[in-house]
Amino acid sequence: MDIISWPISLPRNARKALKCGRRDTGKTTLSISTKINTVGVGNIVERDRARIQSLKFAPRHDPAGTGPELLNVSNGIVYYTAQVGVGTPPAYHTLLVDTGSSNTWVGANQSYTPTNSSIDTGDSVNVVYGSGSFFGEEWLDNVTLTSDLVISEQSIGVASWTVGISGFDGILGLGPAGLTQYTVGNTSQVPTVTDNLYAQGKISQNMLGVSFVPASESDNGGALTFGGYDDTMTTSALNYVPLTTTTPAAQYWGIDQSISYGNTTILSSTAGIIDTGTTLILIATDAFQQYQSLTNATLDSTTGLLTITSAQYDNLQTLFFNIGNTSYGLTPNAQIWPRSLNSAIGGDSSAIYLVVNDIGSTSGSGFDFCNGYAFLQRFYTVFDTTNRRVGIAETVYTTSDTN
Repeated sequence: MDIISWPISLPRNARKALKCGRRDTGKTTLSISTKINTVGVGNIVERDRARIQSLKFAPRHDPAGTGPELLNVSNGIVYYTAQVGVGTPPAYHTLLVDTGSSNTWVGANQSYTPTNSSIDTGDSVNVVYGSGSFFGEEWLDNVTLTSDLVISEQSIGVASWTVGISGFDGILGLGPAGLTQYTVGNTSQVPTVTDNLYAQGKISQNMLGVSFVPASESDNGGALTFGGYDDTMTTSALNYVPLTTTTPAAQYWGIDQSISYGNTTILSSTAGIIDTGTTLILIATDAFQQYQSLTNATLDSTTGLLTITSAQYDNLQTLFFNIGNTSYGLTPNAQIWPRSLNSAIGGDSSAIYLVVNDIGSTSGSGFDFCNGYAFLQRFYTVFDTTNRRVGIAETVYTTSDTN
């Protein structure tokens, strides 16, 4: 197995790419830090819920091009970025890592300068996000992830106009290729970064491993592993489940799961997504109401989060995510917002907030949960395009109590 590990501070010419021979590129790992946005952040729940509504109701399969892709730019509080090189020699751009979108683009804060490897297709690119948007032109160019991992003629958007983009220069789209449909003029779909890594023989499997370290840890950061996964980052077996076939969750990295609080099922098996662009764990309204009742939590109007007392925290039970034949337990500590970041969400420094919240619709919508950073920071996750599945494993942070 060829594996490229790439930390997260981390062409349409497919026929040409497929002629490239596969080679052993080894493994490359770099460390980065989590970015914390402490300026101008509004209600965290409203931000996450707006993202989910955008994902659920985004227009797809639109040959006439009448509706742009509706997605949210970032979760607003904690996010991970990648240093991505574009051109020859590469100029590096800070890009948001996002599995909920698939277009890769630059130019929000740093100008794109064409080089000898740059090809202007003349086609427009237009992506609208829940809290921002960009419009620009498509270029094909070399994209550098590491010195040994360079993609030729990758489709990128070069922004000429942006709204609501701050803290990064663009997006590294790691979602399914179908999410690029009708975002680029004169083509229905473009290959993603991982698609082209595989097509050009840089990796042996179209697979992405994601490791996020909790923001409350002193060594916070993370890693992306292209072409496989890094078993040094896991403490249990990696268990795979097929992607859901239920729409609209099936358009993303969607799976089926049920959720239990202790021994009480609060959400029967249903479809939802795993998403690097969402902060919290959002569940269907009826499941959330049961969770609130079982935890005896109260709703905080300032943050939009549930809050509990120290005595209630002592009685908090494990929240189980039943995925395939495996139950993944979110410990009491993993269910609370990092207390060191209470001020970042406008909260009381001494309060205890819960990271589980209401997705904004009742179960049965075909999109009944979103496992965001609060989940991903506790479990290693593999997005396997080749086999249409997602893998999950425990890590040293699964039972961490630093929140």
